[in-house]
Amino acid sequence: MSQENDVAAPADEEPRHILVLPDRDAAEEAAAELAGRFGLLEEPQLVRDALAGEDDAEDAQWLLVLTAAAGDLDPAGLDAFAAEWDGWREEP
Repeated sequence: MSQENDVAAPADEEPRHILVLPDRDAAEEAAAELAGRFGLLEEPQLVRDALAGEDDAEDAQWLLVLTAAAGDLDPAGLDAFAAEWDGWREEP
């Protein structure tokens, strides 16, 4: 019997879409709106992404991370949604 040391993350936990937003307020408002508009099966994860060399919270971007568990989401729809909040979508 062999043991494997590398265990892959379940497919539903891997990021499928990342929305980058300019500040925390926008990210929190977008997260609430996102769930209602797209009928998410799982809440997006809110993550602070500090810019290199910056300690000030105002110099941070905020990410909404959506996994496969959130459901099948249209990339073009997410692009348009992120743009409404002065943000954009990135591929993980």
